[in-house]
Amino acid sequence: MSYSVGKVADLAGTTVRTLHHYDEIKLLSPSGRTPSGYRRYDDADLDRLQQILFYRELGFSLEEIASVLDDRDTSPSEHLRRQHALLTGRIARLQEMAAAVEHALEAQKMGIKLTPEEKFEIFGEGYQEYEDEAEQRWGGSDAWKQSQQKAARLSKADWVRIKAEGDEIMRRIAESVRAGIPADSEQAMDIAEEHRQHIIRNFYDCSYVMQRGLAVMYLADPRFQETYEKEVTGGAAWFHDAVIANADRGEAA
Repeated sequence: MSYSVGKVADLAGTTVRTLHHYDEIKLLSPSGRTPSGYRRYDDADLDRLQQILFYRELGFSLEEIASVLDDRDTSPSEHLRRQHALLTGRIARLQEMAAAVEHALEAQKMGIKLTPEEKFEIFGEGYQEYEDEAEQRWGGSDAWKQSQQKAARLSKADWVRIKAEGDEIMRRIAESVRAGIPADSEQAMDIAEEHRQHIIRNFYDCSYVMQRGLAVMYLADPRFQETYEKEVTGGAAWFHDAVIANADRGEAA
């Protein structure tokens, strides 16, 4: 079975112009031509295109991709193992960045008294990329002003404690999900309440309404969702529901 260049472009989510360029530089030449000279791609060509697009997504240059794919000493299974290793590394990096986002957004402007070296030590490398996002989104709010005032009084030891508290809440969430604890149970709502008190103690007055807003963000923002999902599948949705249930309980009291 063969495919036209337009069909291949549609299947791969790329452009005809890109496929023409790949042909011109001998990175991906179609296996056949029609009597009129039009390109026709077969299944093997599509397999090669899939690998090209994979390596491009990971930042490889076209020259590097050609060198990798044309290495006759590398078998298809070895290519798959290499791709798996590259993807695993990228996933781990994204998860680290997602965790840093959560620290940055919930703490607002984290670690005002910390040196850059101390920030890296406590929160990891990813925090710097997102640190300013909180100020852009909430810089004019009372919660922002409160968090600024509290953060100014925190030491490195305080931030280490705060991170440990957050990690413990995350551990309890993952443990509860794995145990099949309902999100509207007393145990789940208690975890959500501890999360709210954690914010109040360390950052700003977090009302049930504000915590509801955070819960929505945990599902709406892929970065937050990944932070919970890396701990346990379904963690983001479970904690969202636990927060909502806890808010309902608190507001009804």
